[in-house]
Amino acid sequence: MADRSDGDDKPADDDTGGPAKDEGRTSDRSKNRGENGKKDDKSGSDDDNDDEDSDDDEHPKKKGLLQRPILLTVGAIVLIVAIIGGLLYWLHARNFEVTDDAFIDTHIVRLAPQISGRITRVLVNDNQLVGPNQPLVDIDSADVQTKVSQATAQKAQAQAQVDNARVQIAVNQAGYQQAVADARAAEAQAVNAARDQTRYHTLQSLNAAAVSQQQLDQADAQARQTAAQRDSTVKAAKARAEQITASRTQVKSGEEQVKAAQSTLDDANINLGYAHIVAPVFGHIAQKSVAVGNYVEPGAQLMAIVPLNTWITANYKETQLALMRPGQKVAIKVDACPKEKIEGHVDSIQRGAGQAFGILPPENATGNYVKVVQRVPVKIVIDNPPRDCPIGPGMSVEPSVRVR
Repeated sequence: MADRSDGDDKPADDDTGGPAKDEGRTSDRSKNRGENGKKDDKSGSDDDNDDEDSDDDEHPKKKGLLQRPILLTVGAIVLIVAIIGGLLYWLHARNFEVTDDAFIDTHIVRLAPQISGRITRVLVNDNQLVGPNQPLVDIDSADVQTKVSQATAQKAQAQAQVDNARVQIAVNQAGYQQAVADARAAEAQAVNAARDQTRYHTLQSLNAAAVSQQQLDQADAQARQTAAQRDSTVKAAKARAEQITASRTQVKSGEEQVKAAQSTLDDANINLGYAHIVAPVFGHIAQKSVAVGNYVEPGAQLMAIVPLNTWITANYKETQLALMRPGQKVAIKVDACPKEKIEGHVDSIQRGAGQAFGILPPENATGNYVKVVQRVPVKIVIDNPPRDCPIGPGMSVEPSVRVR
């Protein structure tokens, strides 16, 4: 039993080399398997190539861009056209300076009362077109009318005083002339009396018995009396002359009072005119805030008038002003009137950037400085304002100034 098991577990070695032969057969089989595998692989690759060839036959490869001359030609033509178009656009656009920072502008007339009072009538509506001297608002004028009456009475009183003073001048002139005549008569009597007195005294000195003492005393008294009368009439004439001067002074004073009364009357009439507010210019009513019954004070805005004369304030960059000059043509596009063809011209260019006129102008001499391109207002006058399109201050426009 033991021998059999041993014989089964370990085969007997013979001289023919049995185990070596078995190993050779095993290696041959593996080589055959490898060769068969390679053959199989080759056959598989051949099958794949056949499949790819069949796919290429069904779906041919796409041609490259270089293999399509028509497409290249079309693309080159489009590129050339684009370049030429861009060049032409640049050559055209360089002749214009355009900005969207531009607005319709005008001098808005703001109306306010110059006297206080209650509104009695409002004669216009919102957005109404008005003309010069057209009545707009009436203010209660009872108080002003009373002042006009008082000034009229004061003027009449001052004029009466002037007239009375002029009459007094005429009376005093007549009295002065009478006084002068009386003075001359008294002077003649005084001269005559003085001569008689001289004769009597001369005669007495020659012959004391020729003239009595009574006659001599009478001559002396007559001379003294006529001299006193002469002096009195002269003083009366001077008094009349002074009265004339005083009357003339009264006339001048009265005339000044008349002028003062006339000034008061004119002032009252002006205030009476202020009670009726009229339009100063052609334009449209805007921002009307007054109604009948309101009590207004001087300076309180009642409404505004937008004049028909408008222009454009365009804020161009300072780098756009190199070739811009007054008189150049401008094509204007108004946002509110896109279909209107509006033209204008440059009227003037403001001397200074907008920031220089601000409430707090910049102080570049302090702190860090960063250069910023500034905007300069340019006034553009509209040559053909549109009739059917309402334009007013604040509306946006896009002006295009032809600088070349």
